[in-house]
Amino acid sequence: MSPTTETLTAERILEATEEVLRRHGPAKATVVDVARALGVSHGSVYRHFRTKAALREAVTKRWLDRMSETLSVITADETRTPETRLRDWLAALFAAKRRKAGEDPELFATYMVLAGESGEAVGEHLADLTGQLTRIIEAGVASGDFATPHPRISAVAVFQATGRFHDPGYQRLWERPEAQKDFAALMDLLLRGLRGPA
Repeated sequence: MSPTTETLTAERILEATEEVLRRHGPAKATVVDVARALGVSHGSVYRHFRTKAALREAVTKRWLDRMSETLSVITADETRTPETRLRDWLAALFAAKRRKAGEDPELFATYMVLAGESGEAVGEHLADLTGQLTRIIEAGVASGDFATPHPRISAVAVFQATGRFHDPGYQRLWERPEAQKDFAALMDLLLRGLRGPA
């Protein structure tokens, strides 16, 4: 049964857009392609997203938000020590990026292009991630596990230091045999630094 404009939701449009982007790539995918995939007119899509750029921004934000939501569960998990939370959080980020790049390379490449276009969505995402790291480090300072006097500055430094394991520009290195060992070594180093002098 073909959807009508009454049953058409922003979420359905975003799902279809993701599929169209996977099939055609960001250079060739159009709003008309999305509308065709949904069985509606392109005007119906524009009622939810005023421009093609707005639609692409929303798809990018949806993708980034899914990542943030997954990590926020770890951030809030007070059953884990702050040190374990920090290690698990960064490991989950690395694993998710590796999985997306390996299992769906076409869509991952598309998101790299879209993220380059979506400055606001990416900026908000990075602020959210460093905010989550800050909360974990603050919890570590409060419990006495970490000795850093500036949790926010430390969070930004940790995020930047681990960039090789989550920045899409490094995706070719993620499947190297030593990648997991390198990640573990960096985590040990960072955690020693956060603990402060012995």
